Amino acid sequence: MPDRPSPEEIEAARTPAGGWKRDQLAAWGVSWPPPKGWKDELIGRWEAAQPDGAPPPQHRPAPADFAQDMLDFG
Repeated sequence: MPDRPSPEEIEAARTPAGGWKRDQLAAWGVSWPPPKGWKDELIGRWEAAQPDGAPPPQHRPAPADFAQDMLDFG
């Protein structure tokens, strides 16, 4: 049975040139050349395998050096 990679794992597997290697796609059950919509299909399979659908995105705190000006248009 092929792996069900998360959307984050799919993006992390990109090569420096921005594509994916043939052997990585094969491990996920994607044929070569990859058909149109393969990424959406993988993400859909992963979401369907989650108990309550896809988990919410992880909250990332702002960097310590981030400053936001408040604008009041009121």
